[in-house]
Amino acid sequence: MTGGNTSPHDHLDRYQQFQAYRTRMNARILGASANPDAPPSAHADHASVGATLNMKRFFRLDGACYEDGKLPRKTKELLGLVASMVLRCDDCIAYHIDQCISCGVTDEEFFETFDVALIVGGSIVIPHLRRGVEFLDVARQHTPR
Repeated sequence: MTGGNTSPHDHLDRYQQFQAYRTRMNARILGASANPDAPPSAHADHASVGATLNMKRFFRLDGACYEDGKLPRKTKELLGLVASMVLRCDDCIAYHIDQCISCGVTDEEFFETFDVALIVGGSIVIPHLRRGVEFLDVARQHTPR
């Protein structure tokens, strides 16, 4: 970059940028309860404006939906990954890849899941597949196998 137009996140890789952004924005939206260990928000002047009760309930429901039940969390995260790829949501894809890694999903399981997303979503999924695999490669560098 030229002219001093650098971001504080320029030194971070895509995985780190995703994690930092998600943490910062969840804290902004949900308040201190989203991450009690996070530093005070850069939006402290907007501290009184944030999630409604409905929004908080939706965030909680979203988390609860992926908990172990008759289907294990791993399966649910893989389903979320397919849906995210078909809907072409790169942030959602990154989130579910990260969650799948924490559930122990292997690269072979990822690629079979990508097959399902391609069949359901068609060729328009390919650019998101590329970014998803790129994110997977970077995320694997941050998490032990």
